Amino acid sequence: MANRMVWNGTAYFGAGAIKNIPEEVARRGFKKALIVTDKDLIKFGVAKKVFDVLEEAGLAYAVFDSLKQNPTIKNVQDCVAAFKAAGADYMIAIGGGSSMDTAKGTGIIINNPEYADVRSLEGVAPTKHPAVPTFAVPTTAGTAAETTINYVITDEEKRRKFVCVDPHDIPQIAVVDSDMMSSMPKGLAAATGMDALTHAIEGYITPGAWELSDMFSLKSIQLIADNLRAAVNDGCRQARENMALGQYVTGMAYSNVGLGLVHGMAHPLGAFYDMPHGVANALLLPYIMEYNADYTGEKYREIARVFGVEGVDKMSPAEYRKAAVNAVRQLSMDVHIPQKLSELNVKEADLEALTESAFADVCTPGNPRRATKEDILALYKEAF
Repeated sequence: MANRMVWNGTAYFGAGAIKNIPEEVARRGFKKALIVTDKDLIKFGVAKKVFDVLEEAGLAYAVFDSLKQNPTIKNVQDCVAAFKAAGADYMIAIGGGSSMDTAKGTGIIINNPEYADVRSLEGVAPTKHPAVPTFAVPTTAGTAAETTINYVITDEEKRRKFVCVDPHDIPQIAVVDSDMMSSMPKGLAAATGMDALTHAIEGYITPGAWELSDMFSLKSIQLIADNLRAAVNDGCRQARENMALGQYVTGMAYSNVGLGLVHGMAHPLGAFYDMPHGVANALLLPYIMEYNADYTGEKYREIARVFGVEGVDKMSPAEYRKAAVNAVRQLSMDVHIPQKLSELNVKEADLEALTESAFADVCTPGNPRRATKEDILALYKEAF
């Protein structure tokens, strides 16, 4: 079976990279952008950095900022209406996963209007036309949505998240500018950084992984292990730039090979409690790494190695697997991630319903160890 890899057509990296946007707009002959972002990024002046670049170049734009941190069906439908009302012909998504996922769903529906209900995009929808051209400008170092073929939408009515997988949704241009991430508060830098680590580890151990994806995943794990503490606790500029690269690199892998049970169990937490996705992933990751340990071959040895654990080549599989889990758990604690669901007001009475949703999640079958409902419930209880 052939292994497929789908990435951006063009990507820019480094401080000040947003200054390249006007040149790319001119090259493509676009006339007016709909900027998809959130109110906080406008309030704190982060989005203004892009507005200023566009205005200096004389480029027209309108703004859609009615987003939730876990974007909903209504968010997407409202964004579709805003795109049409603006007379736009391309989008610029500024933010984390919420902005980019909303833009992805919007771009698909504009050019494939038969999916206007949004729900019909769940899974691998057979869309026929590429999405509206989109520039993706991340402000967090976590989701890598700027280079992935997936997006996640919340169905509030059914209290569930659903994953859409579609090569047609990938942004044409990614602009990974560390200056856009420099004002991230510590809590957000921690949660999104651990989100990126979750992507890297799940993409590394999923059965769909292969040599090329492993190269990206392991490099991403190393970048995060080396830089997340300094990025969070010190606000180090170089560390944040390295985190920006690390989260992009893992997106190149997991987008093409899949994820696993951490995401399968995190998605319901977002749907039930509007919990930030990065926090849910970060909290669950060490527990599920332990659960998967015996099903990961020698890969935990390499995870332990890039975390700086000494003597891994002399360890037994049980020892290096434990070392890898401990290293990830210690990083999580060092950047002040909550360690128990009860700290986040999760209700024990909801664990059964969360389990049902997690078992049905599209990411769950990508786990290296096949999880039963009983396994999932036990893991929620352990993390509770």
